[in-house]
Amino acid sequence: MVTLAEVAQHAGVSASTVSYVLSGKRSISTTTRQRVEESIRKLGYHPNAGARALASSRSNIIALMIPLRTDMYVPVMMEIAIAVATSARTHGYDILLLTGEEGPDAVRRVTGSGLADAMILMDVELDDERLPLLRGTDQPSVLIGLPADTTGLTCVDLDFRATGALCVEHLAKLGHRDIAVIGEAPAVYERHTGFAERTLDGLRTRARELELRLLHRPCEGGYDAMAATLARLFDERPDTTGFVVQNESAVEPLLALLRQQGRAVPEDVSVVAVCPDQVATQASVRLTSVAVPAQEMGRHAVEQLVAKLGGRGSDEVVLLAPELTVRASSGPAPVRS
Repeated sequence: MVTLAEVAQHAGVSASTVSYVLSGKRSISTTTRQRVEESIRKLGYHPNAGARALASSRSNIIALMIPLRTDMYVPVMMEIAIAVATSARTHGYDILLLTGEEGPDAVRRVTGSGLADAMILMDVELDDERLPLLRGTDQPSVLIGLPADTTGLTCVDLDFRATGALCVEHLAKLGHRDIAVIGEAPAVYERHTGFAERTLDGLRTRARELELRLLHRPCEGGYDAMAATLARLFDERPDTTGFVVQNESAVEPLLALLRQQGRAVPEDVSVVAVCPDQVATQASVRLTSVAVPAQEMGRHAVEQLVAKLGGRGSDEVVLLAPELTVRASSGPAPVRS
C-alpha cells in the first residue's frame, strides 16, 4: 500500500505539503498542488477515509443535487453528473447523489448533518427556493445553472441567452424571416427553469433587433405532441421556414412530420437545435446545433468548488460561450413566388 511519505518523495515535497493538498487547510501554489495530485494519481494513493476525516473535520464528500424530472432530458443531466463525479475523484472527493424532489429540505439535511463538505446544485430555477439556504450557510456551494439573482453565489452554465441569439442570427443570415421555436415541456417554463427562460429571452431579443417574426410554443415531446404543436404553428404562421428546437425528445418527431408533409430539410425549412452533439449527429438529418457542453460544465463546477474548499475561490459567474456547428439541416430560405 502506498504511503503519504512515498507520495511526498515522488512529488519532491514534504509530507506536510501532501497533507495540506489533501485537506485544503492551507493554500498551496497551483504548480505544487498539481505536482502532488499527479503523484497521487500515478502511485494510486488512497488516504484512509476515516483517519483523514478525523484529522481534517471533513467528510471528503461533495453532495450533488440532481432532481430527475420526467420533463427534463435525463441523458444530459447524467452526463453532467458523470463529469462531476470523475472530476471530483481527481481531487480526492466522492459524490453523494441526491435525486429526490426534496428541494430546500435536502439542502437543510446536508448542511445540518455534516454529510458532505460542499454542494453542487443542478436544475436551477430563476427564483429557486433553495438559494436563501445556501446564502445562509458557510458551506461552499456551486450552481450548475443561473438564477435571476446571483448575488453571493458561484454559478457555472452555458450562456443560454447568447445561445438563443446565435440560433436566430444563423437563420437570419440565411434569409429566414418567420421563425418558430419548439420549446421544452410547459412545466419547465412554469417552474421558470433558468436555461429555458434565458434561451427564450435571447431568441426574442435578437429576433426583435433583426425585425424577424418569432413564435414560441412549448412541447411535451413525442410524436403526438409534436404533431399537434406543428399543426398549430403552421396554422398560425404558414410562412414559417426556420425552426429552433430546444427539446431533445421533439427533434426526431419534428423531422419525421416535416417529411410526411412534403417539406424538405433544408430546402423548404431549416432546423437548428440546442442539444448534445450526439443528438444532433445521430438525427435522421444531421442537425445544425449549439451543443450543451455537459462535461465542461461539470468539470468547471468541481474546480470552482475545490477552490472554495481550499480557501482560494470567490463568488463568481462562469458562462461558457456557445458554439454553433453548421450541418445538413440549415440552408437558404426558399424564395417565395
